[in-house]
Amino acid sequence: MKKRHLLLVLLSVLVGWGTAGVAQAAEPTVSFLAGDQPGNWFQCANTGAPSASGLGCVTEAAALGTVGQKSLAVIRPGETVGFPSRGGRTRTVHTASSLIYPTGAANTPFIIPVDFNSPKPIEEQTVTLMTPGLYVITCSIHPYMFGAVIVDNPNTDGLDLGETITLVNGLFHADPLFREVPTSSDLATRLLRTFFIATNPKNWQDYASSAPWHVTYPDVPVRVTGGGVVNLKEELEKRYKNDIQLARASNPAMPGVGQVWVDTQFEKVFDKNKPGTATAVNAETWKVERKVALPQINMNNPHNMWTNRDQTLIYQTQWFDNRLAVFDRKTGALIRDLVVGDAPAHVMTRATADDPLHADELHVTLNGDPSPNSIRVIAPGGTAVTGLINIGQSGGKDEGNPHAHWMSGDGKKMVTPNVLTGNTTQVDFSNNNLATVLPSSSPLTHPLATGMMPNASKYYVANLLDSNITVYTMTPHAPVLDENGNPLVINLLNTYDPVGGCKEPGDPGYASGVNDCSLVGALPIQTPVSPDGTNMVTANTLTGTITVVDTTTDKVVKALGCDPGCHGVQYGAKKGGGYYAYVSSKFSNRMLVVDPDPNGDGNPADAKVVGSILLTANNKTAKDGTISEYAG
Repeated sequence: MKKRHLLLVLLSVLVGWGTAGVAQAAEPTVSFLAGDQPGNWFQCANTGAPSASGLGCVTEAAALGTVGQKSLAVIRPGETVGFPSRGGRTRTVHTASSLIYPTGAANTPFIIPVDFNSPKPIEEQTVTLMTPGLYVITCSIHPYMFGAVIVDNPNTDGLDLGETITLVNGLFHADPLFREVPTSSDLATRLLRTFFIATNPKNWQDYASSAPWHVTYPDVPVRVTGGGVVNLKEELEKRYKNDIQLARASNPAMPGVGQVWVDTQFEKVFDKNKPGTATAVNAETWKVERKVALPQINMNNPHNMWTNRDQTLIYQTQWFDNRLAVFDRKTGALIRDLVVGDAPAHVMTRATADDPLHADELHVTLNGDPSPNSIRVIAPGGTAVTGLINIGQSGGKDEGNPHAHWMSGDGKKMVTPNVLTGNTTQVDFSNNNLATVLPSSSPLTHPLATGMMPNASKYYVANLLDSNITVYTMTPHAPVLDENGNPLVINLLNTYDPVGGCKEPGDPGYASGVNDCSLVGALPIQTPVSPDGTNMVTANTLTGTITVVDTTTDKVVKALGCDPGCHGVQYGAKKGGGYYAYVSSKFSNRMLVVDPDPNGDGNPADAKVVGSILLTANNKTAKDGTISEYAG
C-alpha cells in the first residue's frame, strides 16, 4: 500500500540567503503567516479569491477531520503561495524554505529570508507551484516551524502526494535511496506523521492525562507512488498505531544531585502573550519546585539556559526574539533583559580560572544572524554586550547562523555548528580568537549541536538532516579518520531501510544489520558528552529515540525510547557517584532520566531509562504566572 508523505522532517536549509524561484506576484491563493505560537508557527490564511473548487487552507472546520490543524493547504497546479507574516506576529528573523517537494518540481528548492525587526516594510513574496504533490516548508532557523501544501490535480483520484519526494538534503546524499523517496515509503510516512504531531498541539503527548494518546489525521484518500489511492488516516494508524496508553511518571530509585532546569518552551501563562517558562526540578525529590515565566518582559520562547560560576543566576535565551534574560536562580526574580541580536539560541560561560579578565564571560549564538560575527560576547552577569566573534574562515563572510555551541573546560576554545553553511568552526581564544572552519557533512546537512570530550581532545557535531554525527580532533582542528583513512561519520541510520522501514526479530524479512532499527536514530539534535568522557547521549527527534555512543570506539551501543520531538539533553550528578542524562522532548510534557552507565564500569552498552518526570506544576510549585495551556 502506498502512502502519502507529508511534510515534516525538521529543519531545512538551503545554501545562502537567495530567493531562487521567488518573485513578487498578484495576491496569492494562500499565505503562510510566520508566528511564535506553539504548533501553528506557519499559519495558513486564504488570501486570494476563493476558488470554485473550495480549496485553500485546511482549517478546523474543514471536512477532513483535522481539528487543530492550521498549517496545511490544498491548491491547484499553477496557483501561488505567499510568504511571510504581517502585523507583528513574531519578533525575529525567519525563513520560508523548501524542505520537501515533488522530485523535479519547478521553482524548488527556495529560501525566503525575512527580518521582522527591520524598519523596512515587509513585502510578501510568492511561489507558483505547478507540479502536483506534497510541498513542505520550514524555517531554516527554527526547523520545527512547518507549513505544507498539497498541489492536487483535479483529474486524478485522491489528493496527490506525488510519485516521489525530494528532501532538500537528498540533493547531495551519498545513498540514492534517500534522494528520491517514494511517497508510500516508511520514511515519507514517518515524516508525515511527525508533521501532524508537530503542527497540532492537540496531538501532543500529555502524561498528566489518563486518556490514551490519540493523534488526529485527515480522513481523506491520497494518491501515492504508482497511482495507488489509500485513506491517509487508516494508513498512518495501521503503520504507527493510535490511542496508545501512555506510561505514568516514575521516579528514579537513586536521587540526583541539586536542581535540573529545563525550558518548557511552549507552556503558556495567562499573564503574557508569548509562550514559554523555565522549569526547575528538585533532583532529590523529583518534584517541580519552580516555574519562571517572566511576564513583565513577555519572555518569548525560552530555548536554552546556563548558570554562572556560583550558580546564583540563570541566563536564558529567547529564541524567537532578540533578547537574553537573566534571573535569580533561587527566587526566579528578573534581574535584566538584554538585547543581543536575532534568534539567540544557546548560551554558555567561559571557565577561565587562570584568566580573571574573562572569567564567567558569556557567549551567545545568534541563530538568526547570517554574518560571520554571529557570536555575542557578554560581560559576567549579563550586564552588557562587550564584543563579537567572527566564526568565518580567515575573516570570510560565508559562515554563520550557529546553534548549540560548546566551550572547552579550560575556557580556551569554543566550537560551533554552522546551520546554514553545513560546516563547523573552532575558535581559539588563546590565539587571538583564531577561527578555523571544516565541512560537517553534505552541504545541506544542517549541523545543529555539538558535544566535546571533557579533556578537549575531540568534539562531535550532530547533523540533523543527514542523521549522522561527525567527529573532529581539537588539536589540530581536523576530522578524525576511520580505519580506511576517511573522515569518521557515526551513521545513525546505518541499518535503516527508508522504503521498507524497521522490522523486529521474528518479522518476515527481518535481517540483523539490514532493516533492524535497534540502534537507529533519525534527525539528531542535542548531543553532549558525559563529564567522565565515557559516553555521549543524543536526542533523535524523528524516530523519538535516544542513542548512546561509546566515546572510546565512537560507535552506537544502545538506543532507548523517547517521545515525539526528542530534543534536549544534559548531564547531572547522580547521588552516590556517576551521572544521569536528562532528556526533554518538544511534543510531550515529561523529562526522561537516563542512566548511561548503571553498573559504573565505564561501558555504556547497558544504558537505560530509569525514570520519567512530569514537568507540570503542582500545588507547591512556586510560579510567577498562571499556566493556561500546554502544561509542562
